[in-house]
Amino acid sequence: MKIVAVGDAYITPEMMRSAVERVPEMNLDATYLFFGEEDREQMRDTVRQIEHGAYERLPLPDGYLDAVKDAEILMIHLCPVTRQVLEAAPNLKYILLNRGGIENVDINAATERGIMVLHNPAHNANAVAEYTVGLILCETRNIARADASLKRGDWREEYPNTSTNIRELHDMTVGIIGFGSVGRLLLERLESFRCKVLIYDPYLEVSAFDILNAEFVTLPELLKQADVITLHARASSPILTRNEFAMMKPTSYLINTARACLVNTRDLADALKEHRIMGAAIDVFDTEPEIPDLFYGLDNVTITNHRGGDTIESYSDSPEMMLRNLLTHFNGRRPMFWVNKPKRA
Repeated sequence: MKIVAVGDAYITPEMMRSAVERVPEMNLDATYLFFGEEDREQMRDTVRQIEHGAYERLPLPDGYLDAVKDAEILMIHLCPVTRQVLEAAPNLKYILLNRGGIENVDINAATERGIMVLHNPAHNANAVAEYTVGLILCETRNIARADASLKRGDWREEYPNTSTNIRELHDMTVGIIGFGSVGRLLLERLESFRCKVLIYDPYLEVSAFDILNAEFVTLPELLKQADVITLHARASSPILTRNEFAMMKPTSYLINTARACLVNTRDLADALKEHRIMGAAIDVFDTEPEIPDLFYGLDNVTITNHRGGDTIESYSDSPEMMLRNLLTHFNGRRPMFWVNKPKRA
């Protein structure tokens, strides 16, 4: 089968080539192209345009439309797949999208053509789950604040949570909002800490899960009970606003390694400033690379610059994951993360 693989500064054509070579049973005839800027920092604006629905305005790679003419498989990461691209690819049957977001693909046009679209929300799931554990510990145990103080020559003993007692995770309840790939991996990692775990996900049939060490609850129940609340949902509007912060314990912490839009930033900043919650650790922002000045001067928040999924494995492993997922389909089984599957498929 003929495949066109379009890499970028994150998932490079070389990573895609290596993946094709590691799945020889697919017998792929591959063409490799490059999309976007060579520098990852310069790609930030491109990513922002994609996430805000402007992917059709982005310039396509040289030779892209010619390359897809005979392709049966198109594997991409950030490269746009517009209706124009699909019209240039009459033989295309499969689109392999090496990311969780699907904003850079015209899903409607692909579905009209009967093209299967597979994406990969799990490509950085392990990285984000690990990072979330790190931020929980960093915020609840004041790791970043201690580091910053010592570098200023200050041996600090008092922190925002000192007066209410700094607690170990085994004595805390962690609430996971969104139980997809990241949420499930996070639960596995939290098991070693022996903490109680609550889960809220309105899109899941709870009866399908046999989980001994966690409890499925409503969102209000989770907000009222959890000592740490961590976000791993996919949504386009805030889940947490002033009303939800009012339900949380004044000793609770918020962790967001998912998407900035899940939280009303001003309401979070107000909750931190007014000490209606104990603290927060935030890795994602609507205004990247700028950080909202609402957080400046707050001693009870840890902020990092979108590092949650930034490991070499989260990029390099994804193309092979996608090819093997498609191979599952070829072997007569339903593939994972099928974006546009028919309702009865």
